[in-house]
Order: sequence, then C-alpha cells, then structure tokens
Amino acid sequence: MSRFNFFTNRPLEKYRKCDSSIILLIILLWGIGIVALYFCSSSYGQRIFGSPFHFVKRQLISSAIGFFGFLFFVIVDMNKIRKLLPIMVFASVLLCFLIFVPGLGKTINGARRWLKVPFLSTFQPSELIKMVMVLYLANFFDKQNKLLKQEDKTVWPAVCFLLMFCGCVLMHKDFSTTCFIFMVGVLVFLASGAKILWLFPLLLIVVPLAVLSVTLNEYRLNRIVGYLDQTNYAQDYNYQPMAAKRAIISGGFWGQGFGSGLIKTGHVPEVQSDYIFAGWVEGTGFFGVIIYFILLGCFAWRVMVTVLTTSDRFASLASFGLLAVIVGQSLMNVAVVVGVIPSTGVPLPFFSSGGTSIIITLAMCGFIVNTSRIDKIDEQDTSVGDVIYE
Repeated sequence: MSRFNFFTNRPLEKYRKCDSSIILLIILLWGIGIVALYFCSSSYGQRIFGSPFHFVKRQLISSAIGFFGFLFFVIVDMNKIRKLLPIMVFASVLLCFLIFVPGLGKTINGARRWLKVPFLSTFQPSELIKMVMVLYLANFFDKQNKLLKQEDKTVWPAVCFLLMFCGCVLMHKDFSTTCFIFMVGVLVFLASGAKILWLFPLLLIVVPLAVLSVTLNEYRLNRIVGYLDQTNYAQDYNYQPMAAKRAIISGGFWGQGFGSGLIKTGHVPEVQSDYIFAGWVEGTGFFGVIIYFILLGCFAWRVMVTVLTTSDRFASLASFGLLAVIVGQSLMNVAVVVGVIPSTGVPLPFFSSGGTSIIITLAMCGFIVNTSRIDKIDEQDTSVGDVIYE
C-alpha cells in the first residue's frame, strides 16, 4: 500500500516548521470576513430567508469544507500534488462543460456559471480553474530545465493550455474572470523567466477578441458606457457603485459601528457578495480600510518571503501565482467598489459570501503554507533570484 501513499515518506521532524505568521494572517482575514458578512447580510437574510444568520451559516459550512482542503494541501507532498495535476486539469475542464448539461447547471441573475451540488447549494468551476491553471503552469515551467537557453517554442504548450482555461471560463459568459485568469497566467510566465516575445503575437489575437466580446455584448458595453458617464447613467448601470460610494462616505474615519445597523449598506445590492467591502468600510470607516490593507500587505509580504527562499521551484512559482490570485482579486474587488474600474463579478477573498470562493481560497492558502514548510535555499550558495529565475 505504500505505493499509493499520498504523503511524503520523509519524517515529519525533518520538515522546517511552517511560517506561523502566514497561518495567523489567514485566520485574521477569515475572521474579520465572517464578522463583516454577518453585519452586512443579517438584515437581508432576515427579510428574504427568515434568519439573520443565513449567509453566515452557509459560509461557515463552506469554510469547514475549505479547512479540509487547506489541510490536504498542507500535508500532502509536493510530488504527489504534481502527479494529481492531470486529474485536476481534466476535472476542472469537465466541470466547466457539465454546467450546460440540463439539470446540472444553475442560472443565477441571468448567468449560467454554477453547478448544482446536493446539500451544498452550488459550485462555481471558474474558481477551481484559477487554482488549477496556476499549478499547471508552475509544474510546466519547473520541468523546463534552463528554459531561457531553450527555444521559444517550448513556451507554446503552456500558452495553449492558458488559452484553454480562459476559453472554458469565457463559455460561461464570465468576461471579467476570463481576463483575470489571463493576467495571472501572464504573471506566472514572467516569473518563470520566460521571454516575453511570445506575448506580443498572442496579444494581437487576444486584444481584438476581447474588444469584440465587449462591443458585441450589449450588457458589457452598457457597463463600460455607464462607467465612463456615471452622471447620466447613475440609476441604470451604476446603481450598485453609487450606493456603495454613499455607504463608504457615511463611514467617515472611525465608521458608524456595526451596531448601528449599517443603514447605507442596506441599500447596496449584493452587499453580502461582491460589494461587501462597502459594508466593511461603513462599519469601520477609513480605520477599517487601513487595518484590512495592513493585514493583506503583511500576508503578501510573508508569502513573498516564502516564495523567494524555498528550495522547491515548483512550489515557489505556484505560491507566487496563488498569491497573485488572492491579492489580485482583493485589489480588483476594492477597485470596483470604490468606482475605479467598471463593475465586475470578482469576489473579495475571505469576505464575500460564496461557498466555492472560500473553499478554493483556503485550499490555495494550504498550498502556500505547505511551501513555507519546505527547506530554505542555502543563501551562501544560491542567490534568492535563482529560485524563480533559474
């Protein structure tokens, strides 16, 4: 049976202890996310579902499942994870297609992006694609020894897989997530040391297709027009951003306090999901914004220390990509809420109500913590940059 052992044969005491600061920051981000979710969704949950704890209960159940995913990626040996990648890629792509099978897919707010899951409501395959895409690219580039000295054609298989992942999400008419996955993929390409010359011919294809995808879709085009002319379209395509801004402004510096009922937040549609940051700011004010970005910044800093010092190149590249997913989604969500970029459907990690999002986020965090357990490089013999730019 040892042949089928998922766990490393290396004695546990031989492992370097994991970075406890990363675990603490994960707990803090998750904890304040649960608090924010309760106070932002309690009135809506009471009015629609008859319970102020409706969304919190769902989030806690999903978090419990995500905790098992977290433990799985913490304790499983990296080589075993790499061997599981073909199954993970196949499963993620298959789930994207199963959405279109009658009786399996579910349409919410006019978008068919979810799979029905008994006892667990729904599952969104695009969230899984984000993680699997990063792990696949990291594994691919780790296998390309001395990539910079090889011909550029070695990059194109990875490009094809990246486009495949993007295409699977674009089938669900989720343009913003497709663009996000593509951008994270490009970051992993650059971190691997691959030459960027491949990017220019690819952009000649991707950019026109992206423009056509926006201009030929009335809903997306109206969002862009509404963003550019927010005054005339305030009640049409900018109601959510304008309501979120009023909630943020009412928070002031110290916030209204969660006990006040968050009056302005009650008028923000989907405040328990994509616009939950508006509720957090109304309750805690600018002080809460500072706290949030300090925690997010510390998390990014500790993960980058792990990325730059681990001796496993696959784990380093993958952790960098997963960090880009978590931090990138966070910054995009905040940018949408404050009106810096047009409205998208990107959730706020650890905060937004959504079972798939919190499950995958915790699984990604588990992989990062596993990376922090790997022995560090010998800084006297190997420069920090060699971990990524080998």
